[in-house]
Amino acid sequence: MEILNSTSLLDVVGELFSDEISIAVTNKTEYVYYRPSKRVDLKIRPGDPVREGTIAYKAIAENQKVSEFINRELFGVPYHGMAVPFHKNGLIEGCVLAIHPTFTDGKIVVTVKTTDGWIPTPFTDVRYIEVKERKTYIYAKEFFGTHKNTLQEFEYILPKESFVRCHRSYIVNVNHIRAIYPDTHSTFVLAMDNQTKIPVSQSYSSYFRKLLGF
Repeated sequence: MEILNSTSLLDVVGELFSDEISIAVTNKTEYVYYRPSKRVDLKIRPGDPVREGTIAYKAIAENQKVSEFINRELFGVPYHGMAVPFHKNGLIEGCVLAIHPTFTDGKIVVTVKTTDGWIPTPFTDVRYIEVKERKTYIYAKEFFGTHKNTLQEFEYILPKESFVRCHRSYIVNVNHIRAIYPDTHSTFVLAMDNQTKIPVSQSYSSYFRKLLGF
């Protein structure tokens, strides 16, 4: 707990995350650290109690990682968060939280930059997103183009029921997967409906299998 009480260290850790993510730390009853992001601020202050119904409360009460959507009734803004408990000598001491804004509210398109201009593209038309040579490419049904967002930012924008991160360089729309083939070791190759082959890396393979249920 001595390390977690170091505000300077927590500020450095916070810099490792996207500017869209707020970071909080609690002990068993109250918040001891809070770093708001540019997009979501729950107005938490050190010393505020951990309120019932929050993911922090659930993580501590259940002594396990909790990840879910929280509506605006608790803090005035909706958010999606993850809380992970930490322990000392086998006993729970508190939890660490990552708080994400609910980007997808009201959004149904991603605007893709092409050589001719910008094309608002429905999420359903996006086959996959790839990062290569430090650029993010959007591959839709009829065209492809670029976008300023990183893959990490797209993970929070795109509907989670359709889009899955399968590789450090790819996010795929599961509705455009034609087949899944085993590859070396525990990895897979995705055959998309436009004949493209996309790898599922070993680090994402178990996560990918769990989400798709196979």
